Amino acid sequence: MSKNLTALRQYMRQQRIDAVVVPTNDPHFSEYVADHFKCRQWLTGFTGSAGTAVVTPYSAALYTDSRYFLQAEQQLQNSGFELKKEGLPETESIAEYIKKSIGKGTVGVDGRLYSVTAFNALKQELEPLTLKCVDDPFAEIWSNRPSLPNGKAFLLDVKQTGQTIVGKLCAIRATMKPAITQGIYVVSALDEVAWLLNLRGGDVAYTPVALAYAIVDMDDKQTHLFINTQKLDSEAVAELEKQKIRLHEYHEFESKLEYIALGCQAIVNPNKTSINILKILEKHSDKIFTESNPFGTIAALKAVKNKVEIEGTRRAMVADGVAWVRFWKWLEEHVGSGSITEINAAEKLRILRAQHPEFVEDSFAPIVGYKAHGAIVHYSATHESNIALGRETFILIDTGAQYSCGTTDITRTLHLGTPTEEEKTDYTLVLKGHLQLSAAKFPQGTRGAQLDMLARQPLMQRHMTYLHGTGHGVGHFLGVHEGPQSIRLNENPTLLEAGMLTSCEPGVYKTGRYGIRIENIVLTVPDGESEFGKFLQFEPVTLCPFDTKAVDSRLLNPTDIEQINEYHSKVYELLSPLLSEEEKEFLKQKTLPLL
Repeated sequence: MSKNLTALRQYMRQQRIDAVVVPTNDPHFSEYVADHFKCRQWLTGFTGSAGTAVVTPYSAALYTDSRYFLQAEQQLQNSGFELKKEGLPETESIAEYIKKSIGKGTVGVDGRLYSVTAFNALKQELEPLTLKCVDDPFAEIWSNRPSLPNGKAFLLDVKQTGQTIVGKLCAIRATMKPAITQGIYVVSALDEVAWLLNLRGGDVAYTPVALAYAIVDMDDKQTHLFINTQKLDSEAVAELEKQKIRLHEYHEFESKLEYIALGCQAIVNPNKTSINILKILEKHSDKIFTESNPFGTIAALKAVKNKVEIEGTRRAMVADGVAWVRFWKWLEEHVGSGSITEINAAEKLRILRAQHPEFVEDSFAPIVGYKAHGAIVHYSATHESNIALGRETFILIDTGAQYSCGTTDITRTLHLGTPTEEEKTDYTLVLKGHLQLSAAKFPQGTRGAQLDMLARQPLMQRHMTYLHGTGHGVGHFLGVHEGPQSIRLNENPTLLEAGMLTSCEPGVYKTGRYGIRIENIVLTVPDGESEFGKFLQFEPVTLCPFDTKAVDSRLLNPTDIEQINEYHSKVYELLSPLLSEEEKEFLKQKTLPLL
């Protein structure tokens, strides 16, 4: 049992709390959190980006999803925590686990880290136990805790965003006015504050955002931004003030919210607003409204990219494709020497991307998994797990980048040796699913869940499948994983709209052997109109060849082959002008037509 777990239990005894639940959150419910907020990781030793720790006096558990089952099993050894696999029918809920463990008593959570929706749901599930908001336990027990991040923040020009701050605020106010005629709209999510105010920063790994809150007045005279003002240069401060943005310090948010909300109406998104904030509003505001859209007004607007954002994304995809071709060529030439490891490969790809002047950082932790590591869906190589790449089986490479013009996310699975018949079959079935979804044409009003089976069907016909979603939304120089749209088996009421960027990433994973995933980003575009209404389709915007060496053409139909050839022709046309003659020849060989 770790000393960190012992310290938390001592705190629980002092506070007379019978259980503590620790989510993987910051006060803004970000996907990736700054080191200061990595309390669950510090407590458990598990480094995955999703998971919830539950601690009682005599037991402890870590709940996480299928992406991290294998990783968690390894990292939780000797930690005092048992793994609870979310999504499996035999796995009891967090509330059931707590009830079984303590019978009765009080459960504590940090009220900054639980949304209104999550808090109320857990409270109901825990009855008759008491759910209580407590101050941050880790402020007392985590010695040498990292301080709050202090990266520089900056504004984007309208030439990069395609829409002014004023234009976005007008759109928000127009959406709010049917609900309330005067009052405030509280914005907690970092990516939503960033999008709304054309603001970017460096406070969170992989996502160019700054720690901040915003409060939008229905009265268009002002909007409040809470941020460490030292992060902004004088030019940015002047521009924000010109746009009627009133600046406050980040740490003043809760105290000033009491004053700003006093006697007025307020609107919040219960899925993205902490229970602490709601309690302040309940005490000081006149009336509280919740957004009808469960994902929020800003998320819905942000998901539909304008022409400038789309063109910027296309430019980012070209830059990414060039880096990927150079990386693939380097890998083929050097793999097998024993000097190229999973970590080396990820770093090499990052270096090649960084040669582009608009490169900023990776968009998520790189996944380079060789052999059995490829079967760990969200594998992240450590110095202990790191292995040399070879030619025996597949290398799964899932990486992405933040360019100031757009965000990328691509997965390619490569075989640098001679694939077996089984490997070729598996790869081809994944590719067929990828192609079927990428080629989908569908009526306006379609949801992602209605299309998900297109990607899974070739695998399911051979009694195989995968447990993760098939597609997620992608931001514009923002979060690589964003809503509200998705393509997955789980129902999501969000309709796919023209202008949305979504991943297409089916896969198959054979534990202890290899994993295969193929991912492109696709843009939803109009596809004409008939007596049956308007139709949409997907357009792949990622630019990188598939590994045709691993394809069994006997499993492809003429439409599949035509689709691959057309895509490869486009890849060569757009990337080759930026390559050397040697690189161009390499790309030509990788994009030769399938017959």
